[in-house]
Amino acid sequence: MKRYSAFAIAREALRNHTGWDRAWRKAQPKNRYDVVIIGAGGHGLATAYYLGKNFGITNVAVLEKGWLGGGNTGRNTTIIRSNYLQDPSAAIYEKSRSLYETLSQDLNYNIMFSPRGVMMLAQTQHEVRGYLRTAHANALQGVKTEFIPPKRVKEICPIINLDGPRYPVLGALWQDRAGTARHDAVAWGYARACSDMGMDIIQKCEVTGIRQEGGTVKGVTTTKGDIDCEKLGIVVAGHSGVLADMAGFRLPIESVALQALVSEPIKPVMDCVVMANTVHGYMSQSDKGEMVIGGGADGYNNYTQRGSFHHVEETVRALVETFPMISRLKMLRWWGGIVDMTGDRSPILSKTPLENCFINCGWGTGGFKAIPGSGWGFAELMAKGHSPLTEEFALTRFREGKFIDESVAAGVAH
Repeated sequence: MKRYSAFAIAREALRNHTGWDRAWRKAQPKNRYDVVIIGAGGHGLATAYYLGKNFGITNVAVLEKGWLGGGNTGRNTTIIRSNYLQDPSAAIYEKSRSLYETLSQDLNYNIMFSPRGVMMLAQTQHEVRGYLRTAHANALQGVKTEFIPPKRVKEICPIINLDGPRYPVLGALWQDRAGTARHDAVAWGYARACSDMGMDIIQKCEVTGIRQEGGTVKGVTTTKGDIDCEKLGIVVAGHSGVLADMAGFRLPIESVALQALVSEPIKPVMDCVVMANTVHGYMSQSDKGEMVIGGGADGYNNYTQRGSFHHVEETVRALVETFPMISRLKMLRWWGGIVDMTGDRSPILSKTPLENCFINCGWGTGGFKAIPGSGWGFAELMAKGHSPLTEEFALTRFREGKFIDESVAAGVAH
């Protein structure tokens, strides 16, 4: 793999850019691998990368029924933060945020990480108390965050309306080292690094069955033939329940659509991310100038990747109250992703009833921000059988009642 650098760009400019290699190899499946990972989104690719980097496990196949990064990884609003309430959540999200800071250098691929800061508005007294609690919890967890007054909110984001017709802005939970990254670049960077380690990334390869013998996984059946493996990782977000059914167990999750949209591009007006939970909307501005907008999840289970008008109407109406200037903008694109929700709004990173089969799911609306930390912890779980980052997120917590309640801190969709 050629190293990307300013010198490489200059050299290729002189050669009319004819010397660039493919970012990752187009691979055909082998008969057997040490590890098979189902799902070539951010979490699956990050898991494969850290299996190779941290544990030297490179005989790995990442299977994707569609195209690489074509699921939720390419359909989110790119927010990265770690100011969660519960200790296990703060640990894995802060690990992820810290990995994002150096990920471009680690992968030799520009993921366009922008630590522009994330602000979560408090628009009721109940939210003020809740965010003050979170700020105190984050201080104990070593996560840098703070509660700021309305005047500071206006200084950070001048276009905001502090005196909304329904809810005034009473303050905000502010994390200045949070931010955004380019979602496609995260997937592409991990894929390029995995391919360079000799791993096979196989697209257009749908898993149709999971083979087992004596309660232990033996391999998968795919549209490109049978593949044997020692260990299997299921990392398929909204379709986790479908794959779990193939493996013979059930998951305590539900799949719903989460929608987002972008406006036409405009000149820079906003250099942070603002989340408004009470009125159900959040917004940032992309590097291309588009206003990136998201809101609540659908209220019914579905597998659609399209939007629905009533959600767009509700989200835009809420954000027009908070940012009156956007009322004059036109919508450019509108889409949906399939998110998988657990009852406590926290993920599952766990062994399963099927021996040597592992599951990574239940991230809800917080999946993108967790990609590096999720991959780090899940790779450790698969390689060693346990990981401090994932220990509290096991499937057994639902049987034992050890829930990790993030129904408020998880964001506006919850």
